[in-house]
This record gives sequence, structure tokens and C-alpha cells, in this order.
Amino acid sequence: MTMQTLVIIPTYNERDNIAPLIRAVLAVDSALDVLVVDDNSPDGTGTLADALARETDRVRVLHRPGKGGLGTAYLAGFRDALDRGYARVIEMDADFSHRPEDLPSLLHAAETADVVVGSRNVPGGRVENWSPVRNAISKGGSLYARTVLGLPIKDCTGGFKCFRREALTALDLDGVRSTGFGFQVELNYLCHRAGLRIAEVPIVFPERTRGASKMSGRIAVEAALMVLQLRLDPVYLLARKMGGVVLATLAIAVLFWLLYAYPALLLVAVPALLWAVNEISQRHIGIVGRAHRPDVSPSD
Repeated sequence: MTMQTLVIIPTYNERDNIAPLIRAVLAVDSALDVLVVDDNSPDGTGTLADALARETDRVRVLHRPGKGGLGTAYLAGFRDALDRGYARVIEMDADFSHRPEDLPSLLHAAETADVVVGSRNVPGGRVENWSPVRNAISKGGSLYARTVLGLPIKDCTGGFKCFRREALTALDLDGVRSTGFGFQVELNYLCHRAGLRIAEVPIVFPERTRGASKMSGRIAVEAALMVLQLRLDPVYLLARKMGGVVLATLAIAVLFWLLYAYPALLLVAVPALLWAVNEISQRHIGIVGRAHRPDVSPSD
């Protein structure tokens, strides 16, 4: 029996890309359906998607009243897919940086993995038409998240992913906190903590040719702070057990403020923080630094 797969495409002002992208996705495999999650795009992306949905029942559109963030768009799509019984779910950008021709590789890997990450940082993966500075920032962001959170993933910030239904049901989707680009890192962390089998497959990631990127410096800073927050959670839980909720909250708030105001402190703070968190959690709650499940192989 064919396993139906839902491809979720969040959109905001992607009118130039959405029609050719949907047609390209549908042409890859007859078992692929598309859900466009549009945040009331001023350029009429949602209206154009509605017209495409009238042409085929393989396309549907979820309209939201305004910009709610990338993370909440995907979460809405996940719930829709689970409610409708889809066996697999794919995250995909609307700007052709995630190429439809790479979809078969993700689907094939999902036959044996719970979560498949389309990776720019494994052999065979690459970016196209990026400046050396942007490429260094991207790789540095993945290295930072990988090191701080102990993730067995080389492309921690990528958003081209395939999930088996069982993987999504194993996660506490209501507990996801990130709404922007940090959502991808948080989702990777939750999948790893849940003991899910994670695989990476190489993809080519070209620069968008139409429309404007949604990335900004503020979003990057928020994502970096979110990574630290995820790593600090065990410390917060321990302090709560000891009755120090207020003190722990204040300490975390002060730390985030210092790192936001003085980013150079990361060079000192991160190594010290990793050591302290591992020492505390290993001795008291055994959350951080635990061994992998025997049946889960690191993707690297």
C-alpha cells in the first residue's frame, strides 16, 4: 500500500515561487500531497494557492490571520497531517532552496529512519551562490548548536526534513517553544532526546532567485539564546527541586542579557557552561550527557 506523504510549505509573500514549486512537488510522486500554510501574505500568495487547490485535491491551503512564525506554521501543519492520517510529513521552504528533486532521497531514507534531515554539511551536500561569510555563519551556527546540545547532526539549522508519523506522535508538540528559525534546532534536540533514529542525506541548497529572505540578525540572536535555554533546562529543573525557582530564573535572565549585550562572552561562557551543566546533571538528574540508545546510530 502506498504511504501518503504531506509536504508542508509555509508562505509569506512567496507569490512568484508558490505555483511552480507546487507543480514540481506534485510531479515527483503521486503519493505526495501539499499543504500551504499562508500567513495572510500581502502579495496574494494565499489567494494564488487557493486557485491551485481548486485544480486538484492534492493541494490544500491553511490560512492564518497574520505572521505567526515559521515554527507555529509547521506545528499547525503537523497537527493537520496527524489528524488526516498521513504516514510521513515533510518540511519544505517555498523559495526553491529546498529542491523538489531531492525529495526522493528523503523519502527513501525515511524507510529506515524516524527523522531524515536534508543536509548541506555531509559529503555530497553543498550550498550554491552563497558568499564565504554567509557560508561560515551557517556552518558556525550548526557547530554551535551541535556542540552545546550534543546533537549527532551535522546540519542542525536546516529545515528540509521528513518525519515518520510515529516520530511526530513521540514528541510533545505542545511543548515546543520556538516560533522562528530556532524551531529547527529545537525540533532536532527533541527528536534526539526522544531516542528517535535520525539520518542525514546530502542535498544541494541553492540561493533563492526570487523574493526576499526572512532571516535577520535579531532572529539569529534569538536562535542562539534559545540553544542555551535548551541546554540550561536541566539546571533549572534541579534548582526547582531544591526550591530555588526564583533564583534560577533570575540567574538565567541575567546570563541571557549579558550574552545578548556582550556576544564576545560566548567564548568564555559556553565552555564553562557546558562543563557545569554536565557536572550537575550527571550527578543529580542524569539528563545531559546520557548515552545513546543502542538501537540509535549517530548520523555522522
